[in-house]
Amino acid sequence: MTAPAPAVAVSRVSARTGRFRTDIQALRAVAIALVVLNHLWPEQITGGYVGVDVFFVISGFLITGHLLSELDRSGRVRLSSFYARRIRRLLPAALLVVLVTLIGVWALLPFTRWADNAMQALASVFYIENWALASLSVNYSAHNAAASAVQHYWSLSVEEQFYLVWPLIVLAAAAAAARWGRHGERRRIVLIVVSAVALVSFVAAVIYTAAAPAQAYFVTFTRAWQFAVGAAIALVPVALPGRLNALAASMLATAGFVGIAVAAFVFGPQTPYPGVAALVPVLATAAVIVAGTGRRAPLLGVSALTDARPVQWLGDVSYSLYLWHWPLIVLTPFAIGAPLSWWSRLGILALALVLAWGSRRWIEVPAQRAAWWRPARRAYLGAGVMMAVVALAAGLLLGAASARTALADEAHPDGGACHAAAALADPVECDPSVEVADPVVTERDAYFGLAPECGDLTSRLVIDGRETTRECDFSDDGRGTRVWLVGDSHAEQWQAALFPIARDEGWQLTISSFPGCPPADVAFVGFDAAWGPGDYLRCREWAARLTDTLVAEKPDLIVTSMAARQQLVDDGSGRAHDEQFVDGLRSTWSRWTGAGIAVVAIADTPLNGDVRDLDCVVLNPEEPQECAVPRTTAMPPDPVVLAGQRPMPGLWAADLTSLLCDEKHCFAAVGGEPVYYDADHLSSAYAETLSGGLRDVVDLALRGDAASTP
Repeated sequence: MTAPAPAVAVSRVSARTGRFRTDIQALRAVAIALVVLNHLWPEQITGGYVGVDVFFVISGFLITGHLLSELDRSGRVRLSSFYARRIRRLLPAALLVVLVTLIGVWALLPFTRWADNAMQALASVFYIENWALASLSVNYSAHNAAASAVQHYWSLSVEEQFYLVWPLIVLAAAAAAARWGRHGERRRIVLIVVSAVALVSFVAAVIYTAAAPAQAYFVTFTRAWQFAVGAAIALVPVALPGRLNALAASMLATAGFVGIAVAAFVFGPQTPYPGVAALVPVLATAAVIVAGTGRRAPLLGVSALTDARPVQWLGDVSYSLYLWHWPLIVLTPFAIGAPLSWWSRLGILALALVLAWGSRRWIEVPAQRAAWWRPARRAYLGAGVMMAVVALAAGLLLGAASARTALADEAHPDGGACHAAAALADPVECDPSVEVADPVVTERDAYFGLAPECGDLTSRLVIDGRETTRECDFSDDGRGTRVWLVGDSHAEQWQAALFPIARDEGWQLTISSFPGCPPADVAFVGFDAAWGPGDYLRCREWAARLTDTLVAEKPDLIVTSMAARQQLVDDGSGRAHDEQFVDGLRSTWSRWTGAGIAVVAIADTPLNGDVRDLDCVVLNPEEPQECAVPRTTAMPPDPVVLAGQRPMPGLWAADLTSLLCDEKHCFAAVGGEPVYYDADHLSSAYAETLSGGLRDVVDLALRGDAASTP
C-alpha cells in the first residue's frame, strides 16, 4: 500500500512566477484522489500509487524555486528558518494523526497488532518509516502480516529526508559557483548538480528495482530523481516555457494529465516500480508544470477543469486527507465489526474528507500562523515536545502489548474431543463451526516456533551468508530415524505437526528451509511477484545444493511442502506454470527416491489472505462460518498434488485438506480454534492437531507400504 507525500505543505505560490499556480493545486488534487481511491478500491484504480510520484515532483519544483528565490534576494539561505517553516507546516497535523491513530489502535485492534503499530509509529515520528518498511520487506513473516495504521507515513518520511538534504545540495552548488567566480551562472551550476543527482538516482532506481523490488519501492535514493526532475524545471530559464503559445501549452498540460491517468489505470501491483515505469507519471507531471510555468493567461480548455472550486479545495486539503484516510481504512472494520463493504468504503471517504477539512482549518493553518513559535528555536523546541509526547504514547502501547500477550499465553484454552481438526474428522459428533473463544493468535501460535530439542541454525547449507538448516535431536542416543523437513515457510508450518511424531519415535530431525523458495528443479523467479535475480538465484542455489546434500546423506525420510501455487517459474518455454512445476518436482523427487530415500509430499494448505479478510475470525468469533470460503476458491490446483497423482516408487502423498475444509467450504476457524497464524500459514496450535493425519502417511512411508493418501 502506498500513500502520497505531503507536497501540499509547500507554498502554493510559485517562486518562479510569484503567482498562485492553480495547475499545481489541481495536480495535488489528482494525486491525492488517485492514492485514496487506490487504497479504497485497489482492484479498480490499480496504479493509483503513482500519485506519490506526482507529489515528489511538485515538491522538488516548489522547494528548489523557493531556495533559489531566497538566494537571489539575499545571497544566502537561512537554513534554521527554512527547517522551522517545515516544522510549522508539517508536524502539528502529522503528529496529531499519529497520536489519535495510536489511541484507535489501542481501543479497536487486537492486542497482537499493537506492537507492530507502535514500532511503526515511532519510525513515523522520527521520519524513517520508509527505511523501516524497506527492512520489513525482506522479512517473509512481515510480508504476511497485516498492514499497520501508519505505514502510509513512508512517503512523508521520504519527503522530510528530501527537505533535510536538498537545501544543503543547492547551497553547496551555489557556493561552488561563488568560489569559481561564476555568480551569474549559479543556476546553471546548480542545474548541473541536480541533473547529476537525477541521473545517478534514476540509474540506481532501475537497477535496484530489478534486483530487489520490494525494498526499492521505499528507499530514499530510488526516489531522489523524482524530486530532481521537479527541481530541474525550477532551474530552467523562464523564457523557455514562455515560448509556448496558449494552444501548445494547453496541449502539453492535457497530455500530462492524460499520462498520469494512464499510469494510474494501466499500472498495477506487478509493475516493477519505481524503475523505468516511473518515468510515465514523473514526466507527465513535469509536462503539466512546464506548461503553466511562465504563463500569465489561463491554459485553454484545461483551466476550466483545474480551476474548478472542488478541484482546488481538494488540492488544498490534500495533506490532511493524506494523513487521515489510511488509519480510517485500517481501523474501520474493527469499529463496525465487519470487513469493509462498498458502502463502508464510501463512508470512510466521506469521513476522511470531513477530517481533512477540519484538520486543515483548525490545525494546519493556525499552526503556520501562530506567533508564539515564529522564532526558529521555539519551533525546534515545539517539535521536540510534540515528538516526545507521541513517542511516549507509542512506548506505552508497546508495554501494553507485551503485558497482554503474556496474559493471553497463560490463559490459552485447552482443547477437547471436538477441538480444532478433530471437529472435521468427526463432523457427526462435532460442530466445526462452534464459537471461537479466543480468536486472537499470538506469537505462541507462530508457525515457525521450535521444539526445545531444536538447536540453532548451523553452518550446513549456507547460501550467500544465510544459514538455512538446523538439527532437532529427539533421539536418546543419536541413532534415531533420520528425517529431513525441507521447503519454504509452507514446510515450516508443518513443524508443529511433526514434532510430536519425532518425539514419540525418537527421530533425528533436520529442518532446511528458505523463505519463499521451492525445493524443486524449476526456473524459480519469485513469490507472488517477480523477484530480482539476486534473490531468486539464491533460491535456485539452495534448492540444487539441498538435493545434492540429501542424495549424498541418504536420510530415511524426506518430508517436503511448499507454496507452489504462488511461486512463479519461467523456463522460457512458454509452458503453463503447473506443467513446469510438476516436471520440476518429479525431477527432484526422482533423484531423492532414486537414492533410496522415502519421500512424503504434503499438499499445500488452502489460501487464506488471498481469499478472505485477514481479520475475519476476530470480527466474527461467534459465527466463524461467516469466514468460510468456497473450496474451489480456496483450493486452486496445487502442483504438489498434481505431481503426486502420478505413481512414483518411494513417494507418498499427504493431503490433509479434509481436516481444513469440508466438501464445499474451507474455513478460517474449526472446532473453536483459528486455523491460520497470518495471511497464509497455519497456526502452530492448529497444525499440532493435524499430527495424527500426518503420522498415518509417515508411518506408511517409513515401513515402505504401498503409497497412500489419507
